[in-house]
Amino acid sequence: MIIRTYQDSDIQPIVSLFYETVHTVNKRDYTQKQLDAWAPQAEVASKLAAWTESLRRHITYIAEIDDVIVGFSDMTPAGHLDRLYVHKEFQGQGIASALVKRLESDARRLGLTEIDTEASITAKPFFQRHGYQMIQPQTLERRGVQLVNYKMIKHLPPDNRDGEAASG
Repeated sequence: MIIRTYQDSDIQPIVSLFYETVHTVNKRDYTQKQLDAWAPQAEVASKLAAWTESLRRHITYIAEIDDVIVGFSDMTPAGHLDRLYVHKEFQGQGIASALVKRLESDARRLGLTEIDTEASITAKPFFQRHGYQMIQPQTLERRGVQLVNYKMIKHLPPDNRDGEAASG
């Protein structure tokens, strides 16, 4: 697996990956009505344009295996982990962990002391295993349908790459 920075040519495959992942992986925690509100097929064209702009502004990484995009994640420069999706056929292979580790490293390099996200019911255990703490559950409304997710945060220790032990 390689992790590389986002390129505009990635937009079509990652939007497709998003829709497929939401409608397959997340169906164990959300109803079909909720999935359709979260990722409606009628919205693909507008999402291509909107995501192209936001992914350019964010710190965005793509995970590839054998030239196939198998995951992506992005974070705002202020430390909000916005999107993290792994292809439905590549779940449980460490792809999400590698993407989050890369974003957390960038956050430390930028001098950020925390990173936050809004995790789905499905993703909450993943983030908890990676040191994120739940701040609060949230109920969002999308297209008249209520969806539950969780505001989560991780406090980042300073990047201590110089090898010096902290004194105190």
